[in-house]
Amino acid sequence: MIYGVSYIAIAFFLVFVSFVLGLSFYFARKTKSASNYYAAGGQIHWAVNGVAFAGDYLSAASFLGICGMIAMVGFDGFIYAVGFLAGWIVALFLVAEPMKRLGKYTFTDALNAKFNSRGITLAAAISTLVISIFYLIPQMVGAGDLVTPLLGFPHWVGVVLVGIIVIFIVSTAGMTSTTYVQFIKGGLLIVFSTILAVYIFNNGLNLKPSIGDMKHHEYMLLDAQVDAGKVIAVDGYSVVSQQEVKGMQVVKIDKDGISRWFNLVEVAGAFKLSEMLSIAESETGELLYNGEPKDGRKFYQVGHMSKIIVDGKEVEKTGPIGPFKFLSTIENGEIVRLTELKFKDEDRKVSAYYQNVTSGKDFMLPGLKYKIGKGSTFWDKMDFVSLMLALFLGTAALPHILIRYYTVPSQRDARKSTILAIAAIGFFYILTLFMGMGAAVNGVFDVESSNMSAPLLAKAFGVGLFSIISAVAFATILGTVAGLIIASSGAIAHDLMDNYMQRNPTDEQKVKAGKVAAFAVGILAIGLGIAFKGMNVSFLVGWAFAVAASANLPAILFILFWDKTTAKGIIASIVSGIVVSLGIILTSPTMWDKYGFDAADALHRLENPAIFSFTISVLVLYFVSLATQKSNIRVANVS
Repeated sequence: MIYGVSYIAIAFFLVFVSFVLGLSFYFARKTKSASNYYAAGGQIHWAVNGVAFAGDYLSAASFLGICGMIAMVGFDGFIYAVGFLAGWIVALFLVAEPMKRLGKYTFTDALNAKFNSRGITLAAAISTLVISIFYLIPQMVGAGDLVTPLLGFPHWVGVVLVGIIVIFIVSTAGMTSTTYVQFIKGGLLIVFSTILAVYIFNNGLNLKPSIGDMKHHEYMLLDAQVDAGKVIAVDGYSVVSQQEVKGMQVVKIDKDGISRWFNLVEVAGAFKLSEMLSIAESETGELLYNGEPKDGRKFYQVGHMSKIIVDGKEVEKTGPIGPFKFLSTIENGEIVRLTELKFKDEDRKVSAYYQNVTSGKDFMLPGLKYKIGKGSTFWDKMDFVSLMLALFLGTAALPHILIRYYTVPSQRDARKSTILAIAAIGFFYILTLFMGMGAAVNGVFDVESSNMSAPLLAKAFGVGLFSIISAVAFATILGTVAGLIIASSGAIAHDLMDNYMQRNPTDEQKVKAGKVAAFAVGILAIGLGIAFKGMNVSFLVGWAFAVAASANLPAILFILFWDKTTAKGIIASIVSGIVVSLGIILTSPTMWDKYGFDAADALHRLENPAIFSFTISVLVLYFVSLATQKSNIRVANVS
């Protein structure tokens, strides 16, 4: 998409970043001990921690990714929100208080509290790093997507910018400043998302949405002369080529040296060519947007309704509308979605987006992305169940979430923080439904990056709201990335260097090692964020949840609730969870496409590994523990 620079947005961005950096300088003077650096000294108030929990959890996946996924595939996108929220039930009832009781600085401390095992330390530290890195990728991708319309920079500049700022935050003040950044951005995100929802309801629904400076794009529908299924002539255009792609006839036509892509459709018994948006490689390798260079600004934001029914009558617009009426009107109408077709034109890659008219009922029910009903395959059903399993079980096993239990004074505070977090997160996810639906029908969807749906919707209502929403979204990414890097640096400096290598460093040395580790992880996150450009961040986070559920959760639950658990069982479970989940992910159709191969040739059809990797991890832990009972020697009996 082509974006213009907003100087108001830049001003908001600079103010917010300056505030965050100032906060880091302030708390840096108080961060002297390892306890302060990794766990904020365990003195954060439960209410602050609860909102910080929400701020940490409501990452780029929640704000950018879920809104974008809903705008793209309707209710299937909201499934992520349902799964993310449901996972907190596991955290509240099974994990919150025991984790506070067993741990000190990191997830590994809690896992190894009953065993003095260097093997557990090594396995858990590696697990923390793998999960944190997988979770960092979508945050950095979201950062690059966000900075492009906000500051006018390329995607990679946004990734680097976030990386530098977060490395500074973490390497100066650690968990204390990270907590308050998360607290502030969590509160702001909920407040301004509520305001954006109010704008959506006040604007209502319109067949030709034109909000502010954003104008509705009218798609061309050209008369075509067809003989035996082949387009032979189009008034005013030259027919260049025609090919079949996934059962559709795709036609390339030329006018004044500019080539465009259309698909052949039949309307009221007559053949027509329906305009598609396209991104195609030229002979020189330059990308052409609808046949012109990007600077030609001929690529558009899309998404609108083709039918609106109110009280049984078709109307052009509704005017202001309430939240329940908003959803029911969408359900009774029709939405024009843009669906991607990938093909080649003389060995040059083309991505074309055709108009896909979808009934509101289909949009508001599962099935557009995850095929689980009639016509779905075995792999379709397995993929959906696997995704829900990962989202439900992954939350309680995310290292950067678990370490937040160590920032409050008591187990009771840990429970109260979790309850407040559930309330805040649940309310926000209700808002994502309205923001995603609003983006789908108000002509603000960017087919190149679904992640930009919520910010672009805000931009349609005014540059001021866009500036604030974008700054808050940027803060969302900063807070989550900071939490992930804290967890990663703790795994390297505290778990590996101190506990595993047994170097017995001083508090000052622990803090210094944590800062160096934060720098290294930050650099790695920058590289991965650039490499995964263009992927939906919620989809990527689903992978992180799957690895967490497979590698960490079985070990946590067995330690808490099964006395026969052994150290070797835990180690084997963590390793098998990591290996199996990563193996399935790295050979999935999505990654096959990322490698440059045809996704249809992938080794299997599964995108989400949890249904197999979690099950295998549980079975491995159970049977290895039974087989190693003689070695089940505990250093403490913590119940």
